[in-house]
Amino acid sequence: MGARRKARELALQMLFQHDMSGNAPETILTTFEELRKSNPNTREFATKIFEGTVHNLEKIDEMITAQADNWRLSRMAVVDRNIIRMSVYEFLHEDDTPKLVIIDEAIEIAKKYGTQKSSQFINGILDGILKRYNLTT
Repeated sequence: MGARRKARELALQMLFQHDMSGNAPETILTTFEELRKSNPNTREFATKIFEGTVHNLEKIDEMITAQADNWRLSRMAVVDRNIIRMSVYEFLHEDDTPKLVIIDEAIEIAKKYGTQKSSQFINGILDGILKRYNLTT
């Protein structure tokens, strides 16, 4: 597994913890054992995605809500919701990663951590967000 995929998986795990526990981002960063064990590049990218997603959560959630017809955020599976959140963060703030690569990574992570339907659901929401907000691919 590549360093960026590993970083995204770590970011997802931290976002899941933040979503479920409400713990402060700083607490999660200092207590998450897997992050501390990671190599510096992985740790740096995971931290960037996690903190960036948390700090831009309101805008990200507004974008997801506008796209997800008939789906309230609270009804989405926690894993799916957080994969979508971190992917939207990357769409907006990671210009060096092509948008389609971000979607592919989200789908692969969803296959590992989500349900059988997660990858299709996430793909549909992310593709719709790209089109709705005219984000270049």
